[in-house]
Amino acid sequence: MRAIVNHKLLPFIVIVLTGCPSNGQDANGNATVARQGPPFSADAAFEHIRTQVGFGPRVAGTPGHQQQLEWMTQYLRERADSVEIQSFTHTHSVSKKQIAMSNVIARFNPQSQERVLLVTHWDTRPTADYDADNDARNQPIPGANDGGSGTAVLLEIANVLKQQKPTIGVDLLFVDGEDYGPEEPDMYLGAKYFAAQAGSYRPLYGVLIDMIADRTPRYAIEDHSDRMAPEVVQRIWGLADQLGFGRYFPRTNQGAVGDDHVPLNNAGIRTANIIDCCDPPWHTLQDNLANVSPEGLGVVGTVLIELIFREGR
Repeated sequence: MRAIVNHKLLPFIVIVLTGCPSNGQDANGNATVARQGPPFSADAAFEHIRTQVGFGPRVAGTPGHQQQLEWMTQYLRERADSVEIQSFTHTHSVSKKQIAMSNVIARFNPQSQERVLLVTHWDTRPTADYDADNDARNQPIPGANDGGSGTAVLLEIANVLKQQKPTIGVDLLFVDGEDYGPEEPDMYLGAKYFAAQAGSYRPLYGVLIDMIADRTPRYAIEDHSDRMAPEVVQRIWGLADQLGFGRYFPRTNQGAVGDDHVPLNNAGIRTANIIDCCDPPWHTLQDNLANVSPEGLGVVGTVLIELIFREGR
């Protein structure tokens, strides 16, 4: 899915999770703040993962990639105020192959000057680099978590925002080519392209979500985010605490993970990454429906909805 820039990953802590805390109390019975946004459906988001996996691998140039682009664009056009397909071509650094890719941008309240940017990648890895079976390593991954989960949450957020309009502007950015690879020159391609075209676009902040649906969700603080956009990290992790989700958002550092937020931050779009990197199915054929769960979808989706509906109040 991406290169791990800094192998400072903390030892994995096994936590027994029993579902999302209810409104008003966290898992320890501590009082939490009342939610201001509409509810987010983890089950509906999970169905979006199921749909994506049904297309097969979503690697640029494959039928699954084209099917997902058409489905996703139509879904967003039925909900957002405007949808833009940002097409671009990348020349692979090794093969010199020309690869056609597409970012998709869905906007809500396009007239609003104050905006929040939510980002995910919708493509999947063309090779199962870390699969235990050597013969499987040249096969594309199913991408239920790595590619499918973040896309599922943003699609369901689009559904929520269609039903209840936010007071601020919201931009949902689905970037392509994050995971093409195999190395950094041929990764994060859609984010790099978007950043290069951004001009004066400066949202209040950005939030990238990636690999959020594994069966033991835990979103420690990612190091690039903490260094490049610390105020965004504090906003997210502080709100998660207030909502009773502190056990999912520990204030520990998981190391630096190369991802789409780095080119965005380099372009002046201050963005933090919510990511659970990297469980055993990562970059293997086991990144499938059996190894994802609605739990993290509901937690992250709720935090993002609350971020949106607390702005401008």
